[in-house]
Amino acid sequence: MKKIILFSAFFSCICNFGQSINGRLIDSNGQAVSFATVVLNKSLDSSLVKATISGNDGKFNLEDILTDDYVLLITNVGYSDYRKRIRFEGGNLALGMIELIEKTENLDEVVIVAKKPIIQVLPDKTVFNVESTISASGANAFDLLRKAPGVRIDNNGGIIVEGKSGVQFYVDGKLSVLQGQDLSNYLESLQSTDIESIEIITQPSSKYDAAGNAGIINLKLKKSKGLGTNGSLTNGLISGDFVRYNSSVNFNVREKKGNLYATYSNSFGKTTSFINLFRTQSNTQFDQSAQTVSDRNINNVKLGYDYYLNSKHTLGVMVNGNFNNSFITDNTRTPIRAVNTIQNDSVLIALNQVDNTTYNITSNVNYSYADTLGYSFNIDLDYGKYESDRNAFQPNTYFDGQEENIIAQRTSLQETPIEIDIATIKADYEQYFLNGILGVGMKFSFIDTDNIFDFFNQVNDLPVLDETRSNRFRYKEQINAGYINYSRKWEKWNLQIGLRTENTISDGNLESIQATDDSRVKRRYTDFFPSAGLTFQPNQNNQFSLNYSRRIQRPNYESLNPFEDKLNELSFQKGNPFLQPQYANNLKLAHTFKYKLTTSVSYTRVTDFFAQVTVAEGDAISFLTTLNVANQNVYNLGISYPEDILDWWQVYVSINASLNDFEATSPEFLAISQESLDFYGQSTFSIPENWQFEVSGWYSSPSIWGGTYQTRSQGAVDVAVQKRFLNEKLSARLAVTDIFFTSPWRGTTQFGDLFIDGNGGYDARRLVFSLTYDFGRNEVKKARKRKTGIDEENERIGN
Repeated sequence: MKKIILFSAFFSCICNFGQSINGRLIDSNGQAVSFATVVLNKSLDSSLVKATISGNDGKFNLEDILTDDYVLLITNVGYSDYRKRIRFEGGNLALGMIELIEKTENLDEVVIVAKKPIIQVLPDKTVFNVESTISASGANAFDLLRKAPGVRIDNNGGIIVEGKSGVQFYVDGKLSVLQGQDLSNYLESLQSTDIESIEIITQPSSKYDAAGNAGIINLKLKKSKGLGTNGSLTNGLISGDFVRYNSSVNFNVREKKGNLYATYSNSFGKTTSFINLFRTQSNTQFDQSAQTVSDRNINNVKLGYDYYLNSKHTLGVMVNGNFNNSFITDNTRTPIRAVNTIQNDSVLIALNQVDNTTYNITSNVNYSYADTLGYSFNIDLDYGKYESDRNAFQPNTYFDGQEENIIAQRTSLQETPIEIDIATIKADYEQYFLNGILGVGMKFSFIDTDNIFDFFNQVNDLPVLDETRSNRFRYKEQINAGYINYSRKWEKWNLQIGLRTENTISDGNLESIQATDDSRVKRRYTDFFPSAGLTFQPNQNNQFSLNYSRRIQRPNYESLNPFEDKLNELSFQKGNPFLQPQYANNLKLAHTFKYKLTTSVSYTRVTDFFAQVTVAEGDAISFLTTLNVANQNVYNLGISYPEDILDWWQVYVSINASLNDFEATSPEFLAISQESLDFYGQSTFSIPENWQFEVSGWYSSPSIWGGTYQTRSQGAVDVAVQKRFLNEKLSARLAVTDIFFTSPWRGTTQFGDLFIDGNGGYDARRLVFSLTYDFGRNEVKKARKRKTGIDEENERIGN
């Protein structure tokens, strides 16, 4: 195999030896422009192919170039950037004289400011650049997702992309082990100052894990590419129902042979939320209302180092940590009465308290090799550890209908520690093959979860373990995956096809004094996941793409645990060990006009759709569980458009119209068909003296949550203002979110004979203030003209 690879590399070198692109740079007076940086990037993904510097005579030569589409970028201090799209067919391409236009300013020092657009639509993904929207100030990752194109947050905090649930979250390209409420807590703790961009990948290729019906959302954390030492400091204050604080610091030390980077951020303070559930069950009504106060102390740490052995070989290590200590108070009042009466039979009062400490640490060791001939090899070794120590105290008091006399009292305590270990080994290889790129890879992941549920009854002010309601659930999962992927570009076409196979081995074991038929569930299954994409670009203004992928959504670990978890006196939660994975087939057609206006239509067929439903048991008790209830058809129309109306006025609009049609496979599931519309708009104004003003808002029409809840419309309007000081190193931002407090949700659901009318929300109307100071040198002196400058450019790109 090694000989084959070496021979292929040698053959490729011979075939492309001597092929070049050359030219000569001159100014408006016909004089040679020397020491200008000349960079050749791929047109498809803007990746670096070759770079050089013009000589004393202004001439440059880029050698050993493959047949492909490129963008030529020429930069030099004092001149405007020169860009040219090139279709290179081989041989020696002579561009002749290229005139660089001199800038009118004559400065001793030039500050380079690269302002990214809010939204970038790329062939394989959509990128939301967080730093380009000032209303992101003081927001967390959860808030920012509402602004991302095609993304919607449902009333339970679930993420929906283009009308579909089941999205996989990555952080810096690494799959997150967190799920459910733990993932929500992490996203809420991650501040906007830590995030560079959010990538939405709705049609992942076979190179990615097949998990996630709706695709992938990748959070890219900040990591400066500039040489030298630089970074930033941020302090923020958020005023909602309570005052909260957050701060962050990140720094980067980059030299020619290495790059050290680190980030620390925190969030302290209280948040509030509310939920009201009017439940009708067996001719009885339960009118529950709950007010929750969460006091959180959250810290995030990231530390990494990349060592450049040379221009082709890189070694890297990285550690991420998230630490969360929270104390939650839940004050619940539930009047209970017969249907069609106004007189309460009894009232349940519960003041629940939860003390929860979690930490999640992930580590990565990486080696990568890449050359200019299309060969690359990458290997990642990852290990993650997650622990949660949760203690809940639940006093329940029943009063009579007038709330004057106590009928009964029951108090319980629950200790529910969780441990999750995850280890992965991943390798990817690419090479130039048959005028395209062939990629192969494999991944092995090992997950071990340990969930303990100890239930105590309080007797004479002492906790007594109830073994009949306590258990231990261990779940182990191993996924062995391999893929092959081929892409080729010719003339105006770009083709990508791939196949991924995943073998899943799982073992769920419930240890309990109660004997149940579902205490041990083992599974072993193998699936194949094809993907394909075809892009056609007839001219510079239009691009069409057609993509297909098959995906899988596996149940989370909590959903598989069959034991009962007491939420309150009348509500329980239990998992379903026989829950089947759901599969999705996705087809999407998209058109991009002038690299800005993107219109897409997509269709998704989901089989074995699982939903979290509330099931009645007896006259008063209800269970929250997850069941395979239907097949789902999702039709979606998406429009995304960023535009500079004027030099000082930028707008961005994202619209998604969806039709969700469910076909019931469970007799108790009420089949639903629902049309929905999601809108996000943003308008940014640049005012003289370094002022910026921004107005943004989102709207969601009536829709479906979890396949069962039919929700009403909701939305929000935000405003923000920013002022820059000290040569734009210091930024002060002030924002008001959800001005009219229109984000709370309301909806109804019915499963069998149980009906619920609910509404809820959180303290979304907030006043946010933050200060950010950028330190370190970002200047390039005009007098700096030396050939070794190209080495620095290569290091900045990470080659």
